[in-house]
Amino acid sequence: MKNFLFIIVILILVSACTSTKSIIRKDFNQQLSSSFYQNQFTGVLVIDAETKDTIYTNNSHKYFIPASNTKIFTLYAALKTLPDQIPALKYIEANDTLYFEGTGDPSFLHHYIKDSTTLKFLERYNNLIFVANNFQDEKYGPGWAWDDYQYYYSAEKSALPINGNVVMTYRNPELMVSPAYFKDSVIQLTNKNNRNEFSNTFYYPTQSRYTLETPFITSNFTTKSILESLLNKKVGMSTAMPSGKKQTLYGISSDSLYMRMMHESDNFIAEQLLLVSAGVLTDTLNGKLSRSYILENELKNLKQEPRWVDGSGLSRYNLFTPQNMVSVLDRLHEMVPQERLFSIFPAGGLSGTLKNRFAGDEQPYIYAKSGSLSNNYCLSGYLVANSGKTLIFSFMNNHFKQSTSEERNRLEQMLQTLRDTY
Repeated sequence: MKNFLFIIVILILVSACTSTKSIIRKDFNQQLSSSFYQNQFTGVLVIDAETKDTIYTNNSHKYFIPASNTKIFTLYAALKTLPDQIPALKYIEANDTLYFEGTGDPSFLHHYIKDSTTLKFLERYNNLIFVANNFQDEKYGPGWAWDDYQYYYSAEKSALPINGNVVMTYRNPELMVSPAYFKDSVIQLTNKNNRNEFSNTFYYPTQSRYTLETPFITSNFTTKSILESLLNKKVGMSTAMPSGKKQTLYGISSDSLYMRMMHESDNFIAEQLLLVSAGVLTDTLNGKLSRSYILENELKNLKQEPRWVDGSGLSRYNLFTPQNMVSVLDRLHEMVPQERLFSIFPAGGLSGTLKNRFAGDEQPYIYAKSGSLSNNYCLSGYLVANSGKTLIFSFMNNHFKQSTSEERNRLEQMLQTLRDTY
């Protein structure tokens, strides 16, 4: 009798689960077959985080341009390779001289993070030698738009970034320039560009009152000069460290960088985190080394091999499937306590790039990373249903000509169906 009742209960639960999936499948199929989606490419995968059951799938094995959804892979790479505190500097003390090299740490006097760990450390020494030979990467990622050089989201990569490799210009009420090293390079003049394409000459409209953030052209000499301006002392240069074991100076909490990267979709931090990771793995700063290591070791069992070319998702060369995204999100969910994980991701209606979208009734129900390029919009992350169950999802939309806001509105309807039904 007990066995009979047990079987009945199981059958009821299976029936209820099947009915729920059927409702979701019918609703999603109806929406995705509408005329709105006919001339674009859409892929979807939703699974139960606990049971791993597939709730809905459509084109989930096909490749899409992920835009900033790429940062989910970058987050995974960083969590797998970096310590709790970011390596800020590597150095060797020889006689009375400090030889130091960058680790790629993006937080050094970053305009929003404002970490001064490296500055305070260097201030302690009178004789400084900047060793500039470990950056073996390109300043820009493959496939980045050449005319984005003047916009904040396309800052150059480097071994020892300062102020996020961006010049911030504003009035307070006099003209303020940071780093101050570039103050004489800012021309108060209205110009169609924020900066000369081939030199560190910047333009700021005479009557402007807004804050302008413009990437500067990096070089070892520029880094040395900015350091000398900050420290008010001479800094020498070398192409090699003296013999001996390098020491590491650790800076801010890694999570603070992860949150900035994910909440604000900070491209510069994403790119630099891959450099920091490469320096931990190999002592050479090259983002490809990090990407290759993760794909060949930690993610070698992905059902489809992604094309992963940068850390930020600025490149349209990136190709990932919804299955790729959900697989990595699932691994993150198992690897990181949920409270910490959800704090790293933007929360719908509450924080970051989702602050004004996907709001819950009383509390957030979406914790996800969006990805936008012209004609592309993706959203991948976690959904907490009204039942308390957690779902992992990836919606990838490419090559549409409708407004992105309408794409979001229709996606929100489907997410609400998941929340209210499952």
